[in-house]
Amino acid sequence: MNIVIFTNTFTPHVGGVARSVQAFTRHYRQRGHRVLTVAPEFKNMPEAETDVIRVPAIQNFNASDFSVALPIPAGLSEALETFAPDVVHSQHPFLLGMTAVRMARYLQRPLVFTHHTLYEQYTHYVPGDSPLLRRFVIELATHYANLADQVFAPSESVRDLLHARGVTVPVRVVPTGVEVADFANGDRAAFRERQDIPEDAFVVGHLGRLAPEKNLEFLARAVAEFVRTRNNAWFVVVGTGTSEPAIRETFSRAGCADRLQILGTQQGRDLADALSAMDVFGFASHSETQGMVLTEAMAAGLPVVALDASGAREVVRDRHNGRLLREENADDFCTALAWVHERSPEQRRQLNDAAQATARAFSMDRSADNALECFAHLRRQHPEHTREEESAWEQVRARIKAEWDILRSLTRAGDGALSDYWSDDKHRPQ
Repeated sequence: MNIVIFTNTFTPHVGGVARSVQAFTRHYRQRGHRVLTVAPEFKNMPEAETDVIRVPAIQNFNASDFSVALPIPAGLSEALETFAPDVVHSQHPFLLGMTAVRMARYLQRPLVFTHHTLYEQYTHYVPGDSPLLRRFVIELATHYANLADQVFAPSESVRDLLHARGVTVPVRVVPTGVEVADFANGDRAAFRERQDIPEDAFVVGHLGRLAPEKNLEFLARAVAEFVRTRNNAWFVVVGTGTSEPAIRETFSRAGCADRLQILGTQQGRDLADALSAMDVFGFASHSETQGMVLTEAMAAGLPVVALDASGAREVVRDRHNGRLLREENADDFCTALAWVHERSPEQRRQLNDAAQATARAFSMDRSADNALECFAHLRRQHPEHTREEESAWEQVRARIKAEWDILRSLTRAGDGALSDYWSDDKHRPQ
C-alpha cells in the first residue's frame, strides 16, 4: 500500500506524535509498504530526508517548540497524485490536518484520523486561552473526527471519551507500540558511573517533555519529599522543557538539589542506559491519551507509580507492575514510591517481570499490524481510480465539497462551544 501521513510535528521535534509517526513509518516500510510524510519545517531538521515533504512554517510558535505550517505549496497536489496514496492518515484536526481532508476528498481516498491528544489540555500555548477556547477545540476535534472514514484512538479511555463526545464514525484502539528490544538491555552500571550516581542508590526516574500540562510541579513535590527523607534516593529526569526551572526550585527548597539530575534529551543507547539505571518510574500527567513513555519504561523492567488517568490506567495494574493512585496527593505518591523501595529483592524481580510482560503486550509489531489491517479494509471499500477518469468539473466539485465539509465542521464546532458557553448561568446576560 501507499500511505501518506499528515502531521504537524515531526523530527527533530521529540514529542509523542512525532515519535509515533516515525515508529509506524519504520514498521510499514519493513512490511513493504510505501510511506510519504507531509510535515512542517522545523529548526535543525535533517538536511536530507527520504519521502518527506516539508511545508514552510512559523518556528517556535508562542515560545513553544512547535511549528505552525503556513499555506500549502502549490505543488503538493501534484506530488500526492504522483505518489497515489491508498490511505490518507491525519495526525491532527487542524493546520495540516485540514489539508489532509482536502487531499483525501480530492483524491477520493479514505481518511484516517488518529486522535493523539486531549487538545483542551494544551490551549495555554495559544494567545487568548479561555474556557470558551477549550470548549471549541473539543468540538473541533470531534467534528473533524466525523469527517474521517476511520478514527484511531490510542487507548480504551480515549475511545470511550470520543463516543461520549459524539464521534459516530468507527473508532479502533491502535496505540503507538513500544520497541521492546530497544529498552531491554541498557547498561545500568555504566550510566551510573558516568553520572556519579552510587551503585546502591534508589533512583526515581521520569522521561518526557518538561511542560506544564505534564503536571510536573506536583511530581517534583512528591519525589522531592521522597528523596529528602531517604539518603540513598535520587531523581533522574530525561527531557527538556519550560518546567525545568520549577523542578530545580522544588528540589532546592527541599534541600536535596544535589540528588537531582536533569539530563536533557536522550536517544537510542543513551536512553536505554538511562532507563536501566532507574528503579521506579514516576508519572503524574492527566493529559495523556496513551502511556508511551510508560510502556518504554516497562520495557526496561521498571515498575511505574502513576495517577489514575487516561493513558496510565490502561498500562499500570496496581501492585502488579507498579502503583496506580486514585487521588492527586503528594503524600500518597511519596508513600507509593516507598512501597516499591521497600520490596524485597524477589518482590522487585516480580515487579520487573510484570512490567516487561506488559510492555510486550503493547509491542510496535502488534500496533503496526492492527493499523495495516484497518488500512487494507478501507482500501477494499474504496476502489482504485485515476484523476484522468474524471472531468475538470468533477475535480473542481471534489475540491468544493472538501472546503464545504471543512467549513461546516468549523461552524458546528463554533456553535457547540457557544451553546455550552451561554448555557452556563454565569455567562448569561443579566
